[in-house]
Amino acid sequence: MRFILTLFALMAFSPAVVAEAPAARIKDIASLEGVRDNMLIGYGLVVGLAGSGDSVNAVPFTRQSLVNMLERLGVNSKDAIAQVKTKNVAAVMVTAKLSSLARQGSKIDVTVSSLGDAKSLEGGFLLATPLTGADSETYGVAQGALIVGGFTATGKDGSTISKNHSTVARIADGAIVERETGFELAMLGSTLHWLINNPDFTTATRLATAINNSFKEPIAKATDNGTVSMSVPERYKDELASIINKVENLRVVPASEARVVIDEKTGTIVMGENVHIAPVAISHANLTIRVVEETLVSQPVSFNVAGETVAVDKTRSIRIDDDASKGKFSILHSAANLSDLVGGLNALGVKPRDIIAILQNIKAAGALQAELVIL
Repeated sequence: MRFILTLFALMAFSPAVVAEAPAARIKDIASLEGVRDNMLIGYGLVVGLAGSGDSVNAVPFTRQSLVNMLERLGVNSKDAIAQVKTKNVAAVMVTAKLSSLARQGSKIDVTVSSLGDAKSLEGGFLLATPLTGADSETYGVAQGALIVGGFTATGKDGSTISKNHSTVARIADGAIVERETGFELAMLGSTLHWLINNPDFTTATRLATAINNSFKEPIAKATDNGTVSMSVPERYKDELASIINKVENLRVVPASEARVVIDEKTGTIVMGENVHIAPVAISHANLTIRVVEETLVSQPVSFNVAGETVAVDKTRSIRIDDDASKGKFSILHSAANLSDLVGGLNALGVKPRDIIAILQNIKAAGALQAELVIL
């Protein structure tokens, strides 16, 4: 938290720097319609746990699943089901993402999550588990040793210590694709549709412009704020993978919305680069803040020099009055933005909770020119 407040203060009292937003690859801000992931899910058993598995009485389906599996393997265990213990076994749900272009025999990562009351999956081994899609068809089979990113230790007196989640694990390349989705690139036809991750008309227009400039012909257009349609040139009809690769690596500067995100639970404040505030006076307890702006006129040096007369907004002063800090004020020669205000509050040691309350009231007054998101 101290780092965040210090960051705001540095932004407020440092010279204003206008930095151009970095350009991103199209593959990072958009995806190709039709080329997507499909969710897979399966129910399985993890064995080999060191006494940290499911309880027999609390999770009866673990024992039932274990007995059914043994019966399929030719081991008669139903007659002695009451004696079957599950402290080294855990019932789990196995999930994975299958690409629409995945081929039979390829491998995908899987996530294994405890379904019962197992204390830890550390050291466990997932038995062969069919993975099905939304159509109830089996598309893969998962099996392998679990990799757990945490641990749990229990003392004899019942005290425990843990780090991260020990009941969720992953298996890299833990599933083999047994069935393909049937999707082929040729099904895309002669028109490609790029779906923007964060729909915005400006971003869509820039994306279409970047494609047209690259191919030097008007083959792309923004159909709405989230979709850019692109006609495949005749020379690329049989090389869809090549043209997709070329488009994916084009760079576009995505448009960013003016937004302030507030997490009231932690007191964290994150703001975008386009956030600004209108002239406003704020009084919070014994604290008063006034933001005053003025408009200046910028003219060319002489009539012989090419130029243009423009109006320039300038913050004349940001004045802070407080009983405990009389006479203290700061004058910032920059455009009035949220970092200026927060920096002034930080200079007086205002608590993050108070800053959040002030920002909410500024928004309610209509002076905050940004979307306010409260988590």
